[in-house]
Amino acid sequence: MTESPKDIAVIIGKLVLVSLVAALLLGLTYVPTQEQLEKNEVAAKKEALSQVVPSASDFEPVYGNEVDEEGNRNILYYKAVDSSGNLVGYAFFKTQSGAQDVIQLAGGVDPSFNKVTGMEVMKHSETPGLGSKIAEEDFKGQFRQLPIGDLQLSSAGGSIDAITGATISSQAVVDGLNTKIDDVKEQET
Repeated sequence: MTESPKDIAVIIGKLVLVSLVAALLLGLTYVPTQEQLEKNEVAAKKEALSQVVPSASDFEPVYGNEVDEEGNRNILYYKAVDSSGNLVGYAFFKTQSGAQDVIQLAGGVDPSFNKVTGMEVMKHSETPGLGSKIAEEDFKGQFRQLPIGDLQLSSAGGSIDAITGATISSQAVVDGLNTKIDDVKEQET
């Protein structure tokens, strides 16, 4: 059975109409959802900063020279200050390669660069049940008030116990923190 040109035009017209309706619905749901996702991300970052430098009441961004597509300067790190405006530490975000994908970290250090004040895992795609344990309290708790000299895995002479079966993920967190702390220290001294 062959279709006449008129039948083909009707089928194409219906297909175009369905596609337009689907695109419209997608567009209508994307915008409000995207705005809420951005608000949630900002809230999560604020919460992470307060977790990694708990004595701070405010975080003042330190900007770099690079500018993004929207004309905003990039934030290198934050000066963490108390309610009197006194410097109580530095906080930062760091993206580090993990075993499966990138790990997004938040970290904090005291103003004299002697101790890590905390570490939070913002996002990761590490192996569930193994590398994903980097986001659990048993692992994160090891970083609170940790002397900088001990910021290595215990197998390398430090104080951080690697997660069994997830040494690469554990090392990625340590490497990310060490790199970013060195960067902040270089900027501040």
